[in-house]
Amino acid sequence: MEKQTLPNSTLILVMGILSIVGCCCYGLPGLIFSVIAIVLSSKPTKLYKASPDEYNGYGNVKAGKIMGIIGLVLSILFILFIVWIISFFGWETLQDENLLREKLLEMQQT
Repeated sequence: MEKQTLPNSTLILVMGILSIVGCCCYGLPGLIFSVIAIVLSSKPTKLYKASPDEYNGYGNVKAGKIMGIIGLVLSILFILFIVWIISFFGWETLQDENLLREKLLEMQQT
């Protein structure tokens, strides 16, 4: 009997890769792609564990899920960093380049 490819194994891998890349875009795309990769990986994992001799492509599912978890952590950290920057400097300071430069120089001198 010929082995079948697990459903959505390539999609899960692509979403895992996009979650890591997307965390650099203010964290939100990475967060979305990582949640999709993690949620989609549950059904193929159950299928593979029920009958591993019938399916191949589990490596893609496993790698996509791992990258999704990494992308989720990186996205959350980046979003927390952005929130900290906004709360520390203030929204008005971040919009005015001269004011931001003054605040940074003030921080360096203290």
